[in-house]
Amino acid sequence: MKKTLLGVSLLSTAVLAACGSDSESGSGSGEETETLTVGATSVPHAEILEFAEDQLAEENVELEIETFNDYIVPNEALASGEIDANYFQHIPYLEDQMEENENFNFVNMGGIHIEPIGVYSQEYDSLDALPDGAEIIMSNSVADHGRILQMLEQEGVLTLEEGAGVEATVDDIAENPKNLQFQADIDAATLPQVYNNGEGDAVFINSNYAIDADLNPQEDAIALESPEDNPYVNVVAAREEDEDNETIQTLVDVLQSDETQEFIEEEYDGAVIPAEQE
Repeated sequence: MKKTLLGVSLLSTAVLAACGSDSESGSGSGEETETLTVGATSVPHAEILEFAEDQLAEENVELEIETFNDYIVPNEALASGEIDANYFQHIPYLEDQMEENENFNFVNMGGIHIEPIGVYSQEYDSLDALPDGAEIIMSNSVADHGRILQMLEQEGVLTLEEGAGVEATVDDIAENPKNLQFQADIDAATLPQVYNNGEGDAVFINSNYAIDADLNPQEDAIALESPEDNPYVNVVAAREEDEDNETIQTLVDVLQSDETQEFIEEEYDGAVIPAEQE
């Protein structure tokens, strides 16, 4: 009996030693594994993070993904310290949120991709075909209003006041020959349902929510935002005190890697586009 207990004791010691080695050294490199908790919306952000998990493991980073269904909570969770970083928002939205919330002291850690916003219609196959007085539905995200209005201007549907830029609002419309009417009080996540219900004449939907609702921006949108010189790059955001955090920077490096960028190109077929890296 004593011999048996000794054998069990030696075996337990060996197992514990092996487990300690794995937890402290990651891939056997002698470096301690770091755990990084990142908040993301489900499509495409969480999917891209899931793809990056193996690459991060090779860099001794264990990724934990917290999935959110809106654009508000991920920044609140970051500010409170519930997560280490988030990956769901484009630069103008990030800047707008920091202006509106004094406790949102964030930094842009690096751009990853662009999601061209699309306009969808159950009745019309082009913006030119929209009738006089057509109702345009867009989200209540003010940071997207200038984006949508600039797209309509580029498509020749309306004209904005000179210099309106990305912060344009409907008050900056100089010429509106179709007398378009704008509704902008809809939560972004519900826009696909608004479209499926046939509400409005045209609905602008962010590509992440369009994809999640089984819409193909390349095929189903009657017009799609150009990715060229597009300021709406989706970024990894972190708290200011973590600007030099090496683990978060490793995440950004992996997301910007050729392997991940190729995954984005192949998986989303133009609905999500890798951001150009400087």
